[in-house]
Amino acid sequence: MKKSLLAVAAIGAFASAAQAQSSVTVYGILDVGFVGSHYNGTSLTPNSSTTGIAQSGSAVGGGQAVNASSASFGQSAESTSRLGFKGSEDLGGGTSAIFTVEAALNPNGQANAFAFNRQTFAGLKKNGLGSATIGTQYTPIFDVMATTDAAGMNNLAGNAVYATNIQSSTGTYNTGLPNYVSNTSTSTTGAPISIDANSGAYVTRASNAVKFQSDRMAGAQVQAFYAQSNQSQSGLTGAGVSGAYNNTMFGFNADYVWNKLNVVAAYQSIRSQNGQVAQTTSGTSTGLILANGTAGSFGTNNSDNQTYAAATYDFGIVKTYAQYITRKAFATADNNFGTSRSAYQLGAKSFITPTISVYATYGMGKSSYAQAGTAYANFRTTQIGSDYYLSKRTNLYVAYGSFNQSSNGATGTTGVSGVSGMNYASGIRHTF
Repeated sequence: MKKSLLAVAAIGAFASAAQAQSSVTVYGILDVGFVGSHYNGTSLTPNSSTTGIAQSGSAVGGGQAVNASSASFGQSAESTSRLGFKGSEDLGGGTSAIFTVEAALNPNGQANAFAFNRQTFAGLKKNGLGSATIGTQYTPIFDVMATTDAAGMNNLAGNAVYATNIQSSTGTYNTGLPNYVSNTSTSTTGAPISIDANSGAYVTRASNAVKFQSDRMAGAQVQAFYAQSNQSQSGLTGAGVSGAYNNTMFGFNADYVWNKLNVVAAYQSIRSQNGQVAQTTSGTSTGLILANGTAGSFGTNNSDNQTYAAATYDFGIVKTYAQYITRKAFATADNNFGTSRSAYQLGAKSFITPTISVYATYGMGKSSYAQAGTAYANFRTTQIGSDYYLSKRTNLYVAYGSFNQSSNGATGTTGVSGVSGMNYASGIRHTF
């Protein structure tokens, strides 16, 4: 009897020890409120999966003049609502196994209300050295921008370096703004990418990726990133057969903190090659496409390079931000056939009381199309907002954002139509 009791006690002690060495955390964000928008420009072709005048990006411009507005109770204006699970297991010797699984949430209960399309990865971490992870992960630019954007990378119009138009299948929370191909969840599987004044600043996530992230040492932290998705097919014919493709992405970043100064830099490059298809600069829409439609598509062999640099300094009463981003996508058969986007942005954020913060940003940039005879556009952006923190996890917010794109063109082209848009939002955000 005593032996049995001792055995049970030993098993219980072992189970307790094993349980203490591993942990799983549930976390997330719920962001709901009232969101409105206004758009002034040319009419757009509605996408069958959206409402309002949101459009897919294959043929912008050439329509009639239009003014459109929307206002409704919505979600995710300040932060994208999400649900995540992350955990670690102590393997001994300062090494642990880690994982993260994160899904986007739609509190309004629309279609795609729960989809694991944000992050899903697993790997190993060594204290004092860093971590190595594999899966769908944030890119090097996104990781350093998260700490260097005064507006916190919200989902409203008016951010020159983090331009986005996220949408659900039944509507957008900035309905009325032109929705090109979203830059927020692009993988390395050859999906089209577009660049314009209010979208396509950089690629946020990539699948099939391995990431090496160092621990911070002497104020510095570095990251290396590589993604690959290759396929080879033979003996197949007919519509929809892609043959062989080789899609790769690599990148790196550096993040340095010294007292109240933070300086970051990042670079990432995406390359898509199909060895069984001739390298062309026109034809299908399976490669990188121009958001404005004036120069057609890049074909099936293309490259996309993105660079970001930023610095912040905390003066105590106010924290200042300076950001720069540039992106160039081009056909590998002729790198003069392509499109580029560059933008600068300044920002400031201050806690005017221990519980109330305010921020403001101003940006300017240019989208250009390098093919002879095509157009370019200049744009300006603005955002202002305020947060009232009811607690460390819950805050009320108000925010406003706008962009204005000038009308420019080259001889013999239809040019780029002048457009403008704005968002306003108020709501409550709870993190857990």
